[in-house]
Amino acid sequence: MAFYVYLLECCDKSLYCGWTIDLKKRLKKHNEGKASKYTSVRLPVRAVFFEKVKTKSLALKREFEIKSFSRKKKLALIATSRLPGKS
Repeated sequence: MAFYVYLLECCDKSLYCGWTIDLKKRLKKHNEGKASKYTSVRLPVRAVFFEKVKTKSLALKREFEIKSFSRKKKLALIATSRLPGKS
């Protein structure tokens, strides 16, 4: 089983970090307003970064680490992303 840590950009340009085992399903839940209180009032959201990790423990640790980053550092992390549609 794979685990993913991800960053979303909300409609107000704020960033949200989370983890999941199914990125597509989780993004759908966020955009339905059913995944978190934070994103439910900042719709729509779009995935701007993700990384795959081997265990839930590593996903939780990485999520905590990314959440502690400054906005500037999160944007630098996003800049390294290889998501489709990014140039």
